[in-house]
Amino acid sequence: MHKFVVDNNDLTKILRKNKSVLQFLAIFGACYLVLTILYHFYLSVASSTNYYPDFITHLVAEQSQQTISSFGYHAKILPHLQEASMRLFVNEKYLVRIVEGCNAVSVLILFSSFVLAFHGSLKKTILFLLGGSVLIYSLNIFRIALLAIGIYNYPNYQELLHGTVFPVIIYGAVFLLWIFWVRIVSKKTPHA
Repeated sequence: MHKFVVDNNDLTKILRKNKSVLQFLAIFGACYLVLTILYHFYLSVASSTNYYPDFITHLVAEQSQQTISSFGYHAKILPHLQEASMRLFVNEKYLVRIVEGCNAVSVLILFSSFVLAFHGSLKKTILFLLGGSVLIYSLNIFRIALLAIGIYNYPNYQELLHGTVFPVIIYGAVFLLWIFWVRIVSKKTPHA
């Protein structure tokens, strides 16, 4: 049996050659971990606020309700009595529940971690983070509203809409923003 042996010189060469990739992965992982811990801390203290189940999820539910109403439907939200979520009704029909996972914070953490790991100038990074976050948050509100309207009008397609179509939209938008960001940073950053 042949042993795989790497001497220190080979390891150093490999690390030097892949320094930028390793640096990206380290920053991405650290940002993702820190932001996730901060979000879980927020969730642990959010239960003591006046907003159910937490402020962000409640706000997303309210804005989704308003968006559905702007499309000419009667929308209403009510707290769920058995679980930490908001029930969303369209034309008096209970269609979906908005849980903490629907508020797009986890998607924003993923988006932000990538942008911070593949950072440009401080000003551009902050502006892109803010603009991208607003876009993702807004798309999420429209996603929930259109999902509820879609389920109301086409109940047989609920699984397809919720499980495939709308996740592709939100994650596709994040992916396109990442590509756009990499192109912006790559054009302005001199390569070694």
